[in-house]
Amino acid sequence: MLSWVNGAPGEQLSVRDRGLAYGDGLFETIAVRGGQIPLLARHMARLADGCRRLSIPLDPLLMESELQAFAAQLGEGVAKLIVSRGEGQRGYAPPQPCQPLRILQAAPLPQYPAAHAEQGVRLFPCVTRLAEQPLLAGLKHLNRLEQVLARAEWQDAEYAEGLMRDSSGRVIEGVYSNLFLIVDGGLLSADLSRCGVAGVMRAEILQQAQLLGLSVELRDISFHELLTADEVFLCNSLYGIWPVRALQERHWSVGPLTRKLQAIVCDLLSK
Repeated sequence: MLSWVNGAPGEQLSVRDRGLAYGDGLFETIAVRGGQIPLLARHMARLADGCRRLSIPLDPLLMESELQAFAAQLGEGVAKLIVSRGEGQRGYAPPQPCQPLRILQAAPLPQYPAAHAEQGVRLFPCVTRLAEQPLLAGLKHLNRLEQVLARAEWQDAEYAEGLMRDSSGRVIEGVYSNLFLIVDGGLLSADLSRCGVAGVMRAEILQQAQLLGLSVELRDISFHELLTADEVFLCNSLYGIWPVRALQERHWSVGPLTRKLQAIVCDLLSK
């Protein structure tokens, strides 16, 4: 399997790496098609913002160049980029200065059932709640234990994704997706200022919706609002958009606005 460490082929990491010890770092899961990265600018912008917020001094030009070279060699697949703060001694205090570690790993593109996109998916109502931490909200940081626990809640293939709420019961996202509601012809997605991951596909869909002249709201969403929405869909950068057809006893049809956005995103990912 193709893997690079600090820009060179390799698989060896230090046991003192802070990403391993504390989850002290960030990651991006990146679709690569034809040696190109469709959402490169958005991935790099999110990574740069995360590094700024965590005070990890990463050279963005070096990282982008490295990522493009990796994608060209990979050709087709998924590139997982991990940036940790690098090595450190025992204790939480960040090393000063630090030497960030850059890891790139390749994997095949996942083969999702066509029915997920065409007919929609059933959501599993996860019991695991997302903790509220504004300092980390929106970041794709390395500590994904909440998602690990949530994903362990179901094994039934009937469920393609799980619904995650915060500790106050507000609807936030899927385990590995962002969530959108369509209400009265406009888009509604969760406010991610307390918790959750600000997905790159979510950002793209918000922009596309504005270009279409649709109203867009980012705010708190109650469970009741989710159940009474006209249409519901999930998104991420690997599969694009999946309509949601069911959650518990509630069923939705795949609506026209979901289909319209799905076609736009599909075209974007195929370029």
